[in-house]
Amino acid sequence: MRRLTVLAGLIAFGATAAYAAQNLAVIKERKDHYETMGKSVKAPNKAFKGEAPFDLKAVKAALKVIQEKTAVLPKLFPDDSKTGGDTEALPKIWENKADFEGRFKKLGDVAKAAETGITDEVTFKAQWKDLMGNCSGCHKEYRQEKK
Repeated sequence: MRRLTVLAGLIAFGATAAYAAQNLAVIKERKDHYETMGKSVKAPNKAFKGEAPFDLKAVKAALKVIQEKTAVLPKLFPDDSKTGGDTEALPKIWENKADFEGRFKKLGDVAKAAETGITDEVTFKAQWKDLMGNCSGCHKEYRQEKK
């Protein structure tokens, strides 16, 4: 009987460890996607601020990355990934899932429209702030402030 109890305990521990590993993997995956997206907008953000020359190719590349990541990221917030892995995700995400996922769709749609709408520095300056506003709006609502 004692062996069965020990065996059951080991199985439960193994299942818990596997669950935790899966949780951490999805958190890491979404953080990696966010990091890629963040890196892609660095050069355009600097150009927008006048800290670097305008580069249409970099802008177009960033817009593609945004579209790709906004299509993938909503799926990376399952209910079992609310904590762990130094996540900065706030519980509001799971409380307002439709709004949260809708923000990804809106950002992706705005990036797609900007892909054809941004043709030079003038159109870039006119559209980039609104595009990035979609990012920061979501960060303010659904991400913990960095410490």
